[in-house]
Amino acid sequence: MKSQCTTADYRRISRWEHEPVIEAMQRRLDRQPDAMTLRRRTVEHVFGTLKHWMGSTHFLTRTLEHVSTEMSLHVLAYNLKRVLQILGIAKTMKAMKLAGA
Repeated sequence: MKSQCTTADYRRISRWEHEPVIEAMQRRLDRQPDAMTLRRRTVEHVFGTLKHWMGSTHFLTRTLEHVSTEMSLHVLAYNLKRVLQILGIAKTMKAMKLAGA
């Protein structure tokens, strides 16, 4: 059997240094199989909305620095829109005035 597996006198098993973290995450997922479904449902809505706003195809800029800036602006716009929906304009303006003071 050994002749089929390796030609060395010993075996080396290499593991990624963060492998225990991955294994712990997998154990948590095994205990709660619906956790990923809930996470996808929560997170994918945001990315779907952002992708729709961006035209669903591509970024308008090039280079990582510019694309990062463009994505940050999209995220900022999304967050501001959500705050306005949750708090309303009056409470949002009040909070902004308090933060600026």
